[in-house]
Amino acid sequence: MKKICSIFILLLISNLAFANVSLPNFISDNMVLQRNSEVKIWGWASPFEDITIKPSWTTQEYKAKPTVDAYWEVLIKTPDAGGPFIINFKGYNELTIKNVMSGEVWFCSGQSNMEWTASQGIDNAEEEIAKANYPNIRFFTAPKLSSHYPQMNVPGNWSACTPQTMKYFSAIGYFFAERLQKELKNIPIGIINSSWGGSPAEVWIPELYVKKDPVIAEAAAKVDPVPWSPVEAGRTYNAMIYPFVGYKIAGVLWYQGEANVGSDVYDKTLGGLIKAWRTEWKDDFPFYLVQIAPYKYDGGDYHAAVIRDAQRKVTTQLPKTGMISINDISTTEDIHPRNKRPVGERLANLVLSDVYTLNKGIVNGPLYKSVSTKGNKLTIYFSNAAGLRFKGKTSAQFEVAGRDGRFYQASAKIEKESIVVTSKEVRNPVKVRYAWRNTATADVFNSAWLPMSTFTSE
Repeated sequence: MKKICSIFILLLISNLAFANVSLPNFISDNMVLQRNSEVKIWGWASPFEDITIKPSWTTQEYKAKPTVDAYWEVLIKTPDAGGPFIINFKGYNELTIKNVMSGEVWFCSGQSNMEWTASQGIDNAEEEIAKANYPNIRFFTAPKLSSHYPQMNVPGNWSACTPQTMKYFSAIGYFFAERLQKELKNIPIGIINSSWGGSPAEVWIPELYVKKDPVIAEAAAKVDPVPWSPVEAGRTYNAMIYPFVGYKIAGVLWYQGEANVGSDVYDKTLGGLIKAWRTEWKDDFPFYLVQIAPYKYDGGDYHAAVIRDAQRKVTTQLPKTGMISINDISTTEDIHPRNKRPVGERLANLVLSDVYTLNKGIVNGPLYKSVSTKGNKLTIYFSNAAGLRFKGKTSAQFEVAGRDGRFYQASAKIEKESIVVTSKEVRNPVKVRYAWRNTATADVFNSAWLPMSTFTSE
């Protein structure tokens, strides 16, 4: 018996000693690494193994030794934009990943409007698909998965942008990448899409972060079960976000909120998500939102306006955040607006201005800053307000309220970069709001014809 046990132990040690070096699926052929950075590369191998990593863009070799749980990681300096490169990994086995590019990596997430592909139907779909030949734009799509526990890997592979691959990738992610590559002079762009249609924000937040915040936890407990998405806190985070944590990215694009219509604390929930992701990544990366579009939601006339205003408020509360409004380019009849190109391009223009410091002029619509009161008049001040203008002769979207909190429609007049509002029904107004209905579409713009965001001064 002792001899049999000894043989078993020797075989076990032998198998461990010669375990293959392995990598996450997204550290693979065709991937894009964040340029001019120190990026983390990681994987698994036997705890006894010495691993050598050789990137082709440098003569430097990197060494790694797995921990007792078979995990290893190294930090590697990446070059300026370029490629293709190879990276060789050698332990007891040897593997090489090819066609690696150095460029800009952006992470897309949210629900169905971020997930939406050209194959599902977008404006000018056939024309857009046919011209989608960009070998230096690379896609990685995470499949829909959920888990009670954080996962170490996610299925999938990187692919170059062709008409066939673009057809089944996030349309907004593609249009964003196309615009970015054009303006950044054809540098490689990597887009990771990890989205799930109909998912509430809470499933994308680590469960521990939800539990330790009473406001977010209470909101999470109120999310009703649905047949198309998990609703328990952290479930999609564990399977679709956690595996990527640590992969160096330029920033995040987020389009979600429709599934949270009805929440009065979405700004706390979304703010918690942003802070949690940054904490987990140990990176204060930029985070950009798409404001949800007007739509005929059930359950009340203004719940979607509350979400839109919550999204606006998050960008005033957290650094390195921004938002685009699309209440001028979407139909109120479809929760999935098909006009995706301007959404991706508006995101790209905002990023090009904020992150890459290119002068793109005005890249966002007017955003509420403050209000002052004088007699029966309220004067509202905005950022991005150069060339304020109405779509028609005036705006029908402003309402004011006195101290009783009852809102009445107001007349609006533009005065340079501010708007003065009055109402015959409210002698001493103290509050103002704009586009405060689920289906409200923009009728105020700036000189770039970008729409004003929903807001309330409450």
